[in-house]
Amino acid sequence: MKLQMRELTDTRCSFVIDDTTPDVVNTLRRALISEVPKMAIDEVEFHMGPIRDEEGNEYDSNSALFDEMIAHRLGLVPIPTDLKSFTFKEKCECGGSGCPHCTIIYVLNKKGPCMVYSGDLQPLGDMSLRVKEELIPIVKLEEKQALLIYATAIMGLGSTHAKWQPVTVCGYKYYPQIKVGKCRDPQACIDSCPKHVYALDGKKVVVEDPEKCDLCQNCVTACIGEDGASVVEVIGKEDKFVFSFETDGSIKSKDALAFALEMLMNRFEELREQFSGIESS
Repeated sequence: MKLQMRELTDTRCSFVIDDTTPDVVNTLRRALISEVPKMAIDEVEFHMGPIRDEEGNEYDSNSALFDEMIAHRLGLVPIPTDLKSFTFKEKCECGGSGCPHCTIIYVLNKKGPCMVYSGDLQPLGDMSLRVKEELIPIVKLEEKQALLIYATAIMGLGSTHAKWQPVTVCGYKYYPQIKVGKCRDPQACIDSCPKHVYALDGKKVVVEDPEKCDLCQNCVTACIGEDGASVVEVIGKEDKFVFSFETDGSIKSKDALAFALEMLMNRFEELREQFSGIESS
């Protein structure tokens, strides 16, 4: 099995996997979606009753949305997650009582009229845990409305709830193999491709970037030779794949991929050891 990286940023990753099968690639896809942990807000405490500012002005502790809807939106805000620093609350040395190794507490204190954004969440303690996506709208506060919120973030898995799913877009396709003959109308052939796979080299149609192809077969219909038959053949290699995914920004794409691969390796190693025990008995 060979892996060739095509793109790697903090939130995007794309690579080509060669000499493998669809079930193996799909296992990696499922692991990235549901088995990579992240921090997410799980409990939200709302201050009830009037809220006063430094000048003694009084505000109502309410908004246009129910508290449950605000809590739901806060739960989906990407929380910065260092997989080496945080652990699951139930596995933490604190016994689940909550400590800096398993819990992050945020406070949100806003008074209207204003729009409340995700960036208004302020971590108690380490300011490096500030939300990076600061412009996610939460709720609009009108005159004399205010919110005072304490939100607790803990580690979880996407298999439990979507708010603990750091990988948002994840998929793969067969690696395209394209053969092009002599086309009667080269420009029509080029224009038929929505992914701009083809280019013109003199009067000849050439494949410029095969990995952009999504196997839609539009070019097969549009690229006709002098005899009226198609001059393009597009197939997908069944042992080679283009794999890509994106994260919500809570975890770097490189860290998500490394965690998923290590997790799969450990699980299959456990399975191999169990099978060895059965074989020897």
